[in-house]
Amino acid sequence: MTDLLTILPTFPVKQYTHLLPSLEKNFITTTDLLTLDALEVSKRARLPLLDIRRLTNAVVAALQGELGIGPDGAVSGGVEMGDRKGRLRRTGVEAIEGWKTVSTLDEKLDAALKGGIPTGHITEFTGESAAGKTQFLLTLSLAAQLPPTHGGLSKSALYIATESPISTRRLSQLLSSIRSRFPDVQPPPSMDRVLSIICADLEVQEHILNYQLEVAIQRYGVGLVAIDSVAANFRAELGNAGGAGGVGGANMAKRSVDLLRLGQLLRHLAREHDVAIVVANQVSDRFGPAPPAPSSSSSSSSITTTTRPADILTLDHQQRWFTGWGDEYPIHSPSLPNIPNPKTPSLGLTWTNCLSARIALIKEPVYGGADAVDGEVGGEKELLRWRRWMKIVFAPWAEGGRGTEVEFVITTGGVKATEVESENG
Repeated sequence: MTDLLTILPTFPVKQYTHLLPSLEKNFITTTDLLTLDALEVSKRARLPLLDIRRLTNAVVAALQGELGIGPDGAVSGGVEMGDRKGRLRRTGVEAIEGWKTVSTLDEKLDAALKGGIPTGHITEFTGESAAGKTQFLLTLSLAAQLPPTHGGLSKSALYIATESPISTRRLSQLLSSIRSRFPDVQPPPSMDRVLSIICADLEVQEHILNYQLEVAIQRYGVGLVAIDSVAANFRAELGNAGGAGGVGGANMAKRSVDLLRLGQLLRHLAREHDVAIVVANQVSDRFGPAPPAPSSSSSSSSITTTTRPADILTLDHQQRWFTGWGDEYPIHSPSLPNIPNPKTPSLGLTWTNCLSARIALIKEPVYGGADAVDGEVGGEKELLRWRRWMKIVFAPWAEGGRGTEVEFVITTGGVKATEVESENG
């Protein structure tokens, strides 16, 4: 409980001095006290159960008092909801009424996202090269200029590129398509309202994000910030995790600190200025654990049985549900590989914890040909095309996980959802 006064500086600890030393000795934090069962905490700390419950209730009441809410969700202290919010930014009613999203300009994709990409959050699009990440970011940058009745914010967009300058040719194609779809929108979407800058290295990126981004948001009325991609400079300058002499470990530690600061900064900007932060992220191949050596002894089966529950708690097992790859494939077609090469988004768990939502863009090859037998021509597979899916991995406003995939294609006018193909399609 050494963190109690950090979380609640005004908490009356003198009333519980007979409990705190035992809790600290057994490494029980404030989070443990609030999330674990009181009986379990009592056993670990060897303290009376009723005392633990009283302390837990006091901490909960103090936290609610800090937020200005009571146990039933109403504002505490007998003050009307409109007069006092404590430390809450908005009431629940205000949050619902102020909910704003940026459309992908496709009904099926928006339906899966429950309206589009919301403001006030960090949303990540992750996937392989040519999976469609930049296409989504460019489309959203133009869609943000549309009025709310057409799925926009009536605001400008800021595009931060880290690998190559923004593709103005592709942006012009998308703009022409959007203008033809919404000819009556005034003022019409324009490339002039897509501000762009390129960050060639990590130092420039940090300077722009820390000192210039907030100024640009306020000065130019920015409603959406796109970063393409968030991992490029980190991987280029701090990617040496296996260096000798502790260099790799130092780089990893520095990267974790930098990522936490970046996540905190982007969350602050998203909430304070009610902008949508959309980032593209790269992926790397994931290599699973080596299969156990075959053994006919009876002891090996018992060992496997006893270690299986522990394996479920490992990161290698659980990451399948927050990376976007690994939770059962194929998605739609039995012709796809049963176990495709799984991917892992860059920047690890540290960056994942900074996100509000992750959207995986998955692509799979389609092989075949007129003269092909079992997808092979002359003993070699012939690549016909690529199939792509948008999959919501996790999001607080939309259903995520397996079953949320929407197949899409990249057209001149942007990303468009397609009908699910049949087995013979």
